[in-house]
Amino acid sequence: MAFAMFDSLSNRLGGIFRGIRGRGRITEENVAEMMREIRTALLEADVHLDVARQFCDEVQEQAIGAEVIKTLQPDQLMVKIVHDELVELMGPVDPKIPFVTPGPTVLLMAGLQGSGKTTTCAKMAKMLLARAKRPMMVAADLKRPAAIDQLETLGQQTGVPVYAERGHQNAVKVSRNGISHARKTDRDVVILDTAGRLAIDEELMGELSKVASACSPQQIYLVIDAMTGQDAVNTAKAFNERLELDGVILTKFDSDTRGGAALTVKRITGKPIKFIGTGEKLEALEEFHPDRIAGRILGMGDILSLVEQAQQQYTVEEQQKLEAKMAKGRFTLDDFLGQLRKMRKMGSMKDMLKKIPGMSGMMPDDMEMDDGELTRIEAAILSMTPREREDPKIIGASRRRRIARGAGVEQQDVSSLVKQFDTMRKMMTQMAGKSMLQRMKMGTQLSQMAMSGKAMPRFKGSTKGTRRQLSKRDRRKRRKR
Repeated sequence: MAFAMFDSLSNRLGGIFRGIRGRGRITEENVAEMMREIRTALLEADVHLDVARQFCDEVQEQAIGAEVIKTLQPDQLMVKIVHDELVELMGPVDPKIPFVTPGPTVLLMAGLQGSGKTTTCAKMAKMLLARAKRPMMVAADLKRPAAIDQLETLGQQTGVPVYAERGHQNAVKVSRNGISHARKTDRDVVILDTAGRLAIDEELMGELSKVASACSPQQIYLVIDAMTGQDAVNTAKAFNERLELDGVILTKFDSDTRGGAALTVKRITGKPIKFIGTGEKLEALEEFHPDRIAGRILGMGDILSLVEQAQQQYTVEEQQKLEAKMAKGRFTLDDFLGQLRKMRKMGSMKDMLKKIPGMSGMMPDDMEMDDGELTRIEAAILSMTPREREDPKIIGASRRRRIARGAGVEQQDVSSLVKQFDTMRKMMTQMAGKSMLQRMKMGTQLSQMAMSGKAMPRFKGSTKGTRRQLSKRDRRKRRKR
């Protein structure tokens, strides 16, 4: 998941904690000064003034109660206290959907125009499909032009049927008929895509209230745009007063907005964020876990989310086969290519590194990682013969020239790839049979090598033309001709 949203806040808090590191013991005045800095950082992140003030008061009370001023490692204890208070600020959250038997379970999606509501319906359907559910979407947004067409297009992309009725404006009737159709066609979840407006008005709220009353949904989710900041929180408050929301889905979580809405919405509305949209792809919908978000804000990483993302890319059989190959040292470049392709589906390299504990603090604020480098590595591997991928040690000078020409990279890049793959294969052999904790430690070491440029070759691409370089033998043949 892209995590630019909290970058600024994370950097500010990291600097504040570093400021007390190494002091040995600190005073109550130091704690008070730190709270003023944290409050300023929260306000700059667009957190509501009352929420920021209350948060800092609670942290200060906890800090003095825990006798931070008497500990030899005050920065570590302060990080823990701030982490726990952030979790409390955003939680508790239970993102599980209460499925009913017999079905269908009805989920009502509400929100203003432009919040990403219709796309979120499709993302939710995609996620439910992956959980062995049989969802159906209902086009109950009869006000916005082309809303039905958009939902049907998304339905085709996800493989989820869409119930729609054209030619009238009765959203309650369409919703009821859609639920009835779901029962007849053995669909166990119905997702209602309701109407939105550019702003909250009585007509919108009246229609949503009637649909909710007629359909008795098991969950009512409000979809709000994280980029609207505190306006998103005000929207959530207004909707909750009329609909009694079960939770919030925050979209555009991958944006570079300041993140105040994510930290504020639970405290202001009393309703938790249950899901977050983390990108444009239909797979980019995740459950919201306050402890993981707090860990990322404080630079602790989020290894659990990374593991879950990886598990989604592998079947049990694939994991077992890979484990067996790793244990025997038979991991080939073909296997490595498969890993690269699955890794690219998980998101950008920078975002994945940020989820590894200890890595966030090592990455400069302005650091740019070229994900196109993975494309060039893939091209180099595809330029190899099956035998070369099986045994890269046979790749000599002439083979390197051929591979480099085919991939459009430098010969030294191919040589570096072969050498670093050999190192990686040995490390993966050592990982086989290790516990998850041991693998996490080794994975962190591998990531730190990557940060220093030792674990992966830096492909720059060939700066020369793509003209084929002739061997001595070919040049002799040409002279004879």
